Amino acid sequence: QVQLVESGGGLVQAGGSLRLSCAASGSIFSINVMGWYRQAPGKQRELVAAISNSGSTNYAGSVKGRFTISRDNAKNMVWLQMNSLKPEDTAVYYCNLLHKSSMLSRYLEVWGQGTLVTVSS
Repeated sequence: QVQLVESGGGLVQAGGSLRLSCAASGSIFSINVMGWYRQAPGKQRELVAAISNSGSTNYAGSVKGRFTISRDNAKNMVWLQMNSLKPEDTAVYYCNLLHKSSMLSRYLEVWGQGTLVTVSS
């Protein structure tokens, strides 16, 4: 059973920085993508950033140039460095894992419990 545990959320003033961490445990298939999603009150959950096991990254347009996703495959860790935070970045941030073996036809998906990021103006 794969588990994801996030940490690093909190309250920060606009313009500040936070670094979110996600630790994955369990048996993770080698073909995988780890990502961060967020959900603000009254809004749908949206992709913030994702990184594949080969290091390819993808960012939402609203965070490009401000957020950086990184990972350590050996430690099964992924981080989200958030700079120049804005009040509209306020949301619960969720760590996400999509993974599959070469023998599987579809990805398996795992979610963390979420960590709250609040940016005050």
